[in-house]
Amino acid sequence: MPKRYGQPCPVARTLEVVGDRWTLLLVRDLLDGPKRFQDFARRQTGIAPNILSDRLKLMEEHRLVTRHLYSDHPPRARYELTERGRELGVVVGALASWGGRHLYRASALVHDACGHPVELKYFCRHCAGRVPGRTVRLARRRPATAKA
Repeated sequence: MPKRYGQPCPVARTLEVVGDRWTLLLVRDLLDGPKRFQDFARRQTGIAPNILSDRLKLMEEHRLVTRHLYSDHPPRARYELTERGRELGVVVGALASWGGRHLYRASALVHDACGHPVELKYFCRHCAGRVPGRTVRLARRRPATAKA
C-alpha cells in the first residue's frame, strides 16, 4: 500500500506514487525498452512476485506503464513506459548522478555518444539559460489571469 503523506506539495504527492521501495528501479529497467514480468523478477532479486505484481498494477493505474498481453493461456504481459513514465527518466538520472558522486563511485551517468559524464542542471525556458540550484525554489503557481 503506497504511503500517504497528506501534504499539499508536489514532492509529497509524487512520492505517494513512485516513492516505495521498487517503483523507480522498475522505471530504471524499463528506460531501455519493454520488459516481461519474468525479466523484472530475474533482475530485481529480493522482490516477492506479489509485490512486483502490485507495483506494476499501481504503475499502470497511474499511467506510468502500459501492459500488452502477448499470451492468453496462461496470461502473459510485457510492460512499457508511457510518456508520463519516460519523464521519470530524469528523476532516475538525477538519483544515479547523485549516487555515482556520493555513494556508488563505480558508476556514473554518461553521454552514450562520447562516453563522458553528464551533469543535470536547471534550465529556465523564459530566460533561455541555465539557473544555479541555489536560486531555485518551490512556489505555488500563480492563478491564470482572465483574458478580456
